This record gives sequence, C-alpha cells and structure tokens, in this order.
Amino acid sequence: MYDGTVSPYGFAIREQARTGRTWAIGLPRPPGSDVALDDVTYRVHATGESSPTALLFLHGSGPGATGTSNWNAVIEELGERYYCLAPDMIGFGDSEHPENPPSGMKAFNLLQADTLWQLLDTLGVDRVHLVGNSMGGMISIRMALSQPERVETMLLMGSGGAPDLPITPGLQHLRTFYADPTPESLRALLESFVHDMGTLTGVVDRVVAERSHAAMFDPKAGPPAFTDEELTSLPHRTLCVHGRDDIIVPVESSTYLARTMPNATLHIIPKCGHWTQIEAHDTFVFLLESLLAGRL
Repeated sequence: MYDGTVSPYGFAIREQARTGRTWAIGLPRPPGSDVALDDVTYRVHATGESSPTALLFLHGSGPGATGTSNWNAVIEELGERYYCLAPDMIGFGDSEHPENPPSGMKAFNLLQADTLWQLLDTLGVDRVHLVGNSMGGMISIRMALSQPERVETMLLMGSGGAPDLPITPGLQHLRTFYADPTPESLRALLESFVHDMGTLTGVVDRVVAERSHAAMFDPKAGPPAFTDEELTSLPHRTLCVHGRDDIIVPVESSTYLARTMPNATLHIIPKCGHWTQIEAHDTFVFLLESLLAGRL
C-alpha cells in the first residue's frame, strides 16, 4: 500500500509500527482500523453503531497521545449509546507522521482540521459533535470555523486558543520532552498533567516514539490564538471544561473562550488537572451527555 513517496502534505508514505507500543495511561492499546485517504492514512478507533452523526474525540499533543490514550474509557462507555470516533491524529500514534510538518501550532492545526474533514467524508459521517482535549479543542474550533454547518455541539476540555496566554512550566516541559525522552522526564511531565498521580497508576516508562512536537511548537511561527471575530462567529452550543488545578493550560483560557463564544457554558472542576476525562471521568461523561441532550 505504501510506495515510499512523499505526499503533497509532506507525509512520508511508509508503514508505521503497529504493535508493541505502550501508551500514556498505561493500558494496552486496543485494535483500531486503518482508513486511507488520498494523501494520508489514519488509525481510527471506533465504538458504537455506524451512523451519519458521530462523536469525534480529538486528543491532545502530549507524549504518547493517541485516540485511545486520551479517550479509551470514555468511548468504551459511550459506545453503548453513540457512534464514537477517536482517531490518532496526523503525527501521532499509528497514523502517518509528517516528514516535513508545518511550522507552528496554528498551521499544524489547520492541516489537522482539513484532513479530519476528509476522514469524516470517507467514513460517511455528515455531522459531528466535537470533543477536543487541549490541542484537540483548538482543532475542534478550526473544524467548526471551516465547516460550521456540519457541527452540532462542541466540548472543549482544557483547550488553548486564548490570546496572550503565558507559557507555563508544564507546557514548556511538554514542548521540550523529546529532546530528553527518558522515563524520569516522562514521569515528571505526567505529574504536571494531573492533580493526583494516583489516577495514572500503572503508567509505563517508555513513550519515546516519533512525534512532531518540535515543528508544532516553533516559537517563530507565532501563537495559535483565535480572534474575537472568529469565536463570536460560532453559534454552536459549546461547553468549556477545565480542571481548576491545570498547570499545562491556565484555566483563564477556557474562561476567555466561554466569555467570547455566544452560546458557550463554562464548567470548572476542582482538584483536577489537565486531563479531566481521566481524573474526573464520571463528571466528564455526565457533562458531555448533558450537552448532547440539550440540558446545557
């Protein structure tokens, strides 16, 4: 299937390692399906019955981040009631990795949004509820800006995108992790993602596979912030969820998004860090289903 060439997006068309990896929450990776587009191939994890309307779960950018490392427990539970899709985004997990990735978070997110719409077209999904974690929240907004008529609701969890956000020590560690991808460095980084490391019992030491962080976090590319004009143009019912003790992305980011988007609600979870879907799983699922049901 792969011929060793490079696509117009700069992706090396090559086989990715499919087995033997361990992931950020210490769980074996469940099987997914490969979906080939014209230029790239996605690894997609799905639960529930196929439908023209889906819940699309978009992961963040930390080491070992994949569709299942961020969303496995959530999509397993919600798959009983909804069609859930959790792809490894381009540059992560078993999806294709850019050989010459776009420079900067904004350019990378624009590419992600474009290829994710292509993925949904290939899967026969017409409309989506977007659920984005951190970087995935910013990509959700990019998707809604590009094809707003196809988006039902958005849940933005620990999302960036506010202007003038400081670079926190935790975010700086994430940006530079692959310069020194040791078990000790990973353990220290994970301690900044959660309020209570006990929620990550069983995390393994080896998450050192290829990633695209260096180009994504290029400081010369400028910040990935959204303008007020962009955010006020989005009419979708939106829930911004943030851990009060998040030291990766400050809670002020979600405060800004909720204040600026015309139909957004803000929920702040105490004693919780950057991964609310893991640290506060039951609360997160309750909030998401309340949004889907129109109760928020």
